[in-house]
Amino acid sequence: MKKDNYIRIFDTTLRDGEQSPGASMFIDDKIKIAKALDIMGVDIIEAGFPVASKGDFESIQLVSKEVKNSIVCALARAKKKDIEIAGSSISKAKKSRIHTFIATSKLHMKYKLKLNEKQVLDHIKSSVKLANKYTNDVEWSCEDASRSNRDFLYQCIELAINSGAKTINIPDTVGYSIPFEFAELIKDIKNNVSNIDKSIISVHCHNDLGLAVSNSIFAISSGARQVECTINGLGERAGNASMEEIVMALKTRNDLLPFSTGIETKMITKTSKLVSKITGFEVQPNKAIVGANAFAHESGIHQDGMLKHSNTYEIMTPDSVGLKETKLVLGKHSGKHAFTVKLQELGYKINKKNIDKIFNSFKELADRKKDLYEEDIVALVEDEIIRVNNHIKFISLDVHCGSTGIQNAILEIEIDGYIKKTSSNGQGPVDAVFNCINKLVPNKAKLSLYQVNAITKGTDAQAEVTVKLEQDDKSFVGKGADLDTLVASAKAYLHSLNKIYIKSESKLSKSVLNG
Repeated sequence: MKKDNYIRIFDTTLRDGEQSPGASMFIDDKIKIAKALDIMGVDIIEAGFPVASKGDFESIQLVSKEVKNSIVCALARAKKKDIEIAGSSISKAKKSRIHTFIATSKLHMKYKLKLNEKQVLDHIKSSVKLANKYTNDVEWSCEDASRSNRDFLYQCIELAINSGAKTINIPDTVGYSIPFEFAELIKDIKNNVSNIDKSIISVHCHNDLGLAVSNSIFAISSGARQVECTINGLGERAGNASMEEIVMALKTRNDLLPFSTGIETKMITKTSKLVSKITGFEVQPNKAIVGANAFAHESGIHQDGMLKHSNTYEIMTPDSVGLKETKLVLGKHSGKHAFTVKLQELGYKINKKNIDKIFNSFKELADRKKDLYEEDIVALVEDEIIRVNNHIKFISLDVHCGSTGIQNAILEIEIDGYIKKTSSNGQGPVDAVFNCINKLVPNKAKLSLYQVNAITKGTDAQAEVTVKLEQDDKSFVGKGADLDTLVASAKAYLHSLNKIYIKSESKLSKSVLNG
């Protein structure tokens, strides 16, 4: 057992984070994130909900094989089938955990579970005992704990521990609690559950009132020794407690919060960017710790203070979260060696073949763009590496547009090795481009978001386009970057379609491939 002031970090980006509408991840993407979390020092990685889909089950199996140090955890309801499948999914992990849960609030028991208190207690006992047959590390959660009857909650926790649960998770499932109230709940559990000393108290806070991190910190001060959180605060509705905010709060204010974690904080920025790129969820510029403006200073007063002493306006150093000053000036005269060093500084390990491809793209961009930034390079890597497994790939686009005449686009794409080309008119150039895509790749998706942002400053900035498609009550977010906004738009739309086909495990029809 680790020292009492050690806080275990339980990351659920791959499970609760992926439940964010539109934040679907390919299996390869999940493995990349899991590896990053493992290297980062995360104690427990909740890799998914295996009973939910074949893809989730397979991804947990693969993550279990790849992770070297972290505990790999699978989520399961208090049902025999769930727990059996969860046990199978983590069977190859070096260190494994099953996280089983059932709701304990009257609201959930009556309307969702349709079970009485005795039935819930029976489910707790049987599910925890069954989970212990697959792993010696079982976590039990009382869903909607913050709205549960206290006496019944204590009874449930005591039974779960007696049945073999080593970790008891107290979720604020709907983000209802206020920090001092949640702290009191943790204290009451410690004082009223007779065998609580035989388990670790965990907390899982949602951010519906913007208090997830605060609730987590207050819970730690009251005795919780595990925190469940996600990178960038990703998660259902308003998201989960943000891992980077909790970890850096404990590190920065160690004078008042004398706790430690195993997180290598210099990995925070790199991991945040990885999750953002894979999910298509932009980090807001003013987001604490990992936002683009978190260490930026525009005010003259702030700049003056920073020049005299950085501590005047920064309570932590950029280096502590993995940010570094740019030391290589890159342009069209730069050589491959300098470019390779820059990729390494940005945290990328890329083989020679792919470096050659990205460097050629970089040279083409440098000939068209006056100033290049790290964000431009990241966008190139994103296009060349992260989406290499796409079914549908962009090849070329020609567009005729303006204030007079017909708005027309000619698009060429590759679908699973087949080259297809078509033209289409539209109400505007973007509409014409999207009409081309829909002719080449017929689909039932509805466009619900089209957003354009400049990656860097200047009129020659690369455009980064975000497209959200809705199909079968699910959202799929795609991103594309290019100096040409219309090309970026086509790439983003195709990225969304790729997510739809992979997430739904459907195949492109022969008529689409050969038509």
